[in-house]
Amino acid sequence: MKEIQFEQIEQAIYNAINEAACSLNQFTLNKIKLARKSENNKIACGILDDIIKNDTLASKEMIPMCQDTGIVVVFAKIGYDIHFNCDLYDAINSGVSKAYNDFYLRKSVADPLSRINTKDNTPAIVHTVFTKGDMLELTIALKGAGSENMSKLKMLNPTDGYEGITDFVIETIKEAGGRPCPPLFVGIGIGGDFEKCALLAKEALMQEDNSQNEEIKRLEETILNKINSLNIGPMGLGGNTTAFAVFIKTAPCHIASLPVAVNIQCHANRHVKVVL
Repeated sequence: MKEIQFEQIEQAIYNAINEAACSLNQFTLNKIKLARKSENNKIACGILDDIIKNDTLASKEMIPMCQDTGIVVVFAKIGYDIHFNCDLYDAINSGVSKAYNDFYLRKSVADPLSRINTKDNTPAIVHTVFTKGDMLELTIALKGAGSENMSKLKMLNPTDGYEGITDFVIETIKEAGGRPCPPLFVGIGIGGDFEKCALLAKEALMQEDNSQNEEIKRLEETILNKINSLNIGPMGLGGNTTAFAVFIKTAPCHIASLPVAVNIQCHANRHVKVVL
């Protein structure tokens, strides 16, 4: 059985946060550059150019690409043949605390009622799942509030079907307008129950490929095309690039329910995957 040490987890989180805060992953950067080539609106083109320049400078100087360095969300996939010599949550939060202090990242976590800041951006939000093998896979995301605040969940009627799902997503994006700093990545959860649906939408944002299910893939493409016909554009100033991608995750649900969640992510799509 493989043993994973506190220090390994702490260091992995620490390094991933620095990387995510200061440098867009290649998938996201490619999406931005591709959109720039197909965008016709002059103002939109200028904004996309600025986003690319901003990432270039942030990566070179290793400074945050955005002042909102987010709340940390960690998806931990834990192999059955792993033994921890520590509390996983303690190790993750130690890495978060050190990273946000050492790299001078904004501390954005507070008590929901008193609004007293925790001073080190902890605790992280941690989701765990168990799987075969002896590997620990950590996906670390920095989620800003501008896009998160525009996210929505709705319990639709089963009879609403594809049309109801599409209408709800488009209504959500339209209402958000320029507030979530588009262009966007849109994660959609369909099914499960109330809390599972929201988690599916968040998990969808970690994807970098469209669904292998042809039916779901068509729905992703349909929704993306409709979003990009809204003329919201980069930063809400017009153009045909309101979203870079739409990703959908589904789960079985109760026969009397059709939960749908829309989790919005701005162009600063910051997540890093590490395996121990």
